[in-house]
Amino acid sequence: MAVVDDKSEHCVRFLLEQLQERKKKHGEGAPPFFLGLNGVQGAGKTTLVSGLKSHLSSEPYNFNLAVLSLDDFYLKRSDQESLASAHPDNPLVQHRGQPSTHDVELLNRTLQALLRREETKLPSFDKSLHAGAGDRADPITWATVNAPGERPVDVILLEGWCVGFQAMTDIALEEKWRAAKDSEERGIGTSQLGKLKLSDVQFINDALREYEGVWRMFDAIIHIDAAETVWVYDWRREAEDEMRKAKGPQNAMTDEQVKKFVDAYYPAYELYTEALRKGVVGETGKQLRLIVGKDRRVEKMVLI
Repeated sequence: MAVVDDKSEHCVRFLLEQLQERKKKHGEGAPPFFLGLNGVQGAGKTTLVSGLKSHLSSEPYNFNLAVLSLDDFYLKRSDQESLASAHPDNPLVQHRGQPSTHDVELLNRTLQALLRREETKLPSFDKSLHAGAGDRADPITWATVNAPGERPVDVILLEGWCVGFQAMTDIALEEKWRAAKDSEERGIGTSQLGKLKLSDVQFINDALREYEGVWRMFDAIIHIDAAETVWVYDWRREAEDEMRKAKGPQNAMTDEQVKKFVDAYYPAYELYTEALRKGVVGETGKQLRLIVGKDRRVEKMVLI
């Protein structure tokens, strides 16, 4: 099923209002506007980002956007292998994806350079390397922005599936895990959290604290939320079906592989989505939550 983008108009309107308010407050000398974008996997985030960049860089807006994906800040392959080897019993860090598998220092350096309007190379991660395990692309291939003589970036957009997730207290984490473990043992619900050890999720939760300094820099955040998080399984299967038709069965995951893939991410949705829905930006009116239905169309907008 093709992803229909009916989200751009809501997001463009929200962002323009934020930019206008910022201009009134700070004038023309304000640093670039920093927007976070969280989207549950398969909800149309990639399509939305493409639409936003196209809309905002065209007439009558003509903004210069730097679009960053959290995926492009994954650890180098050698560092990911070291992380996996150091924690061989934790299934969450055997592959890239979770908090702890990104180079947060590189992300911070890149963002700080952009906010200072310095010439900046934007990191890139090539997921096709090492038989799909991926690795950081050669820096010589990275795009450069804010080069001398070029118009500087005025909007930074950082997108990712866990953007805005906030670490829980150890007590709250254990309570949530124990409830999920109880459901798992009784064979009820769809929880994946209860299938993990507490130490597995504690490691990810601790790592997430390193990301929160980035989230605190957001001027605003957009959250593309699914009315039912479990739809992520169907959406991923649909994406693989399209890949299978386009490139052949050898280039797409089977249904069993899709389930295993999504299972690895699902515990984080169980842990952190509730807090994200309540808002992660300090000021009121700085977070837009778009709730989408099974067809990925917007069903409801919430300004937080």
